[in-house]
Amino acid sequence: MNKRFLAPVVGIATFLLLWELVVRLTDVKPFILRAPSRIVRHLVENAGDFAAAAWVTALHAVGGLLIALAVALVVGSLMAASEFVEHATGPVLTLLQVTPFVAYIASVVLWLGSGTPPVLFITGLVCMPAFAFATVDGMRSADPAARELLASVDASRWEVLWRLRLPSALPSLFTAARYNVGLALIAAYLVEGGNFANEGLGAIGRRAAALNEGDTLWAAIFAMALLGTVLLVAISLLQRVVLRWHVSQRTVRT
Repeated sequence: MNKRFLAPVVGIATFLLLWELVVRLTDVKPFILRAPSRIVRHLVENAGDFAAAAWVTALHAVGGLLIALAVALVVGSLMAASEFVEHATGPVLTLLQVTPFVAYIASVVLWLGSGTPPVLFITGLVCMPAFAFATVDGMRSADPAARELLASVDASRWEVLWRLRLPSALPSLFTAARYNVGLALIAAYLVEGGNFANEGLGAIGRRAAALNEGDTLWAAIFAMALLGTVLLVAISLLQRVVLRWHVSQRTVRT
């Protein structure tokens, strides 16, 4: 097996083994920490419920990411084209990035109602700043020689954006996507737990916490971790396909 794939498996297995040993050898109380074997058993026994909930949470997280990316490309393009727009917009994006979104979940739910809309809104809102900053940095890193070449053939702004600036921003956007995956899942989980709708892993976690069902709560946490791993792997595979022309991917393959 390739070392690149073997190393993460060994690392995760070692972590879970140490966790299991700590719980069993130190006699940790069940209400404090569950053993991984017990959590996995509960997850397997209720695989159907957790799979359905994970699918809903995945749709919420990916939907929010795509909304954030679409808005960020527009905002980031304007920021990259104008220093005034960048200086005016940058502080607003920073405020969005550092403000604890948990504090306004209830207000957004009351505004948009229960179900999917508040989840997509908050997920997109909290993920958008990182995409916007990545867009600005990536577009401004475009090769100066390529810019001069396009200018020499009187290329339009749209052509420069499509053929040069956007491709130059792709590596930064994929880096931001990796960061935003965790943020999107956290936002989706928390809003699902407070949006008066009985769907998603967040709803399972909310009920389990309210009823003091430790096995179910930890199983939801494990399901979130698995979902995050799947999404990160999917982004890595997509990056290798989309950026097969980029030097970073050629370096990885060699």
